[in-house]
Amino acid sequence: MSRYVIRRLLEAIPALLGVTVISFILLHIIPGNPVRILLGNHYTPYRAKILARNLGLNHPVYVQYLLWLWKALHGNFQYSYVYNRPVTSLILQALPHTLLLVAIAIMLAHIFAVFLGTFQAYYADTWFDQVLTVINYFLYAMPVFWLGILMIEAFAIHLSWFPTGGITNPNNPNPNFWSYAYHLVLPGVTLASTSIAAWTRYMRSSMRETLVQDYIRTARSKGANEFRVLLVHALRNSVLPLITLFGLSLPLLFGGALLIEEIFNYPGMGLLFWNAANQLDMPVLLAIIVFLGAITILGNLVADLLYALVDPRISYD
Repeated sequence: MSRYVIRRLLEAIPALLGVTVISFILLHIIPGNPVRILLGNHYTPYRAKILARNLGLNHPVYVQYLLWLWKALHGNFQYSYVYNRPVTSLILQALPHTLLLVAIAIMLAHIFAVFLGTFQAYYADTWFDQVLTVINYFLYAMPVFWLGILMIEAFAIHLSWFPTGGITNPNNPNPNFWSYAYHLVLPGVTLASTSIAAWTRYMRSSMRETLVQDYIRTARSKGANEFRVLLVHALRNSVLPLITLFGLSLPLLFGGALLIEEIFNYPGMGLLFWNAANQLDMPVLLAIIVFLGAITILGNLVADLLYALVDPRISYD
């Protein structure tokens, strides 16, 4: 197992390098000039030349990339153009909020997908299955930013059940756990909803295939009750596709968090990326893109390891 993990980590190095090269090139060919944006109304050719030299933007693109890569390999992602702070400190400040939001979304998505998908497969082609299918398709087709706006309109503005955004009440100098949880409900549910819709369909399909297997009929013929058949015999094999989806869905969840955090004004990596993109803060953008690439590779590795843990027939030794 350890040799497999080491080999996968070594294979991730060229993939991450490719991500950095493509991201660096794309960020330098998009319209806009960070020097002009930073200077604003104070722009003059002389000031622009001085600022470009201070930021290292006066070198050719390939030289800028090599300088950035050398510093990044030493853990230095340079300073933010806008905040004038180390990029690492900005990410470390925003990362826990995003990880908490994504963790809540993953937890909710898995719980509801397993529960709903299992019962949809058991009651397949009934009115219960058809109603949930319509709801799933509706949520799956719903853009996450539009769903977030609807959630704010319904539950924050009209019903006043939850706040419209933020992470705590700004009037409360010492927020407790429940204050944070209260502000996480709407963004967490919104981010989880689209994943629930997709994963429920996968779970339903996998469970239907499992329920017609010979060992399920054998368990029923031995007198096992339906609750035991579903939860003990069928569920373990049916949940395998969700483990694969877990690794593949991590970048999608972080991408959805970008929109969710901007809509709900949630101070995480998504909001940081949004603000950096609007101001062409390239060191921040590059650091976040590299982080997402690493998360994607790590998520796939974790999914493979979990697959082997759940299914004893799979071994990486």
